[in-house]
Amino acid sequence: MLDAAGENAVLIGRLDRRGKLLWSLPKGHIEDGETVEQTAVREVKEETGISAHVLRPLGTIDYWFVAERHRVHKTVHHFMLAADGGELSDEDVEVTEVGWVPLTELDTKLAYADERTLVRKARTLLAAGEETAGAPE
Repeated sequence: MLDAAGENAVLIGRLDRRGKLLWSLPKGHIEDGETVEQTAVREVKEETGISAHVLRPLGTIDYWFVAERHRVHKTVHHFMLAADGGELSDEDVEVTEVGWVPLTELDTKLAYADERTLVRKARTLLAAGEETAGAPE
């Protein structure tokens, strides 16, 4: 999600099992009756305190993880969002920290390679002036 100037993105930090802070893009589960776009907007608000709207889809990431000794498959639909208001907040129990990070620093800050790839795509779209291509009017 981008700030009003389009120069920073909001990230969430979570502690891994070893206590290391890992920075990632906000994400979460789709609730009954929600579209993937509605989920993105809701999860960003819940995890960061920032209200936003969808500009365009960025891509989908599929991955596996282990939770309570069970292997879990997750599909995450990522979107480029623009901030509308709110204040940064780490009140979500799953989030340790939140912060605005300059787009130029995301490659070194984000913990996951697949998210870094999406951010590079977003930067390319922004540079080409295509951040709202495909966005609803």
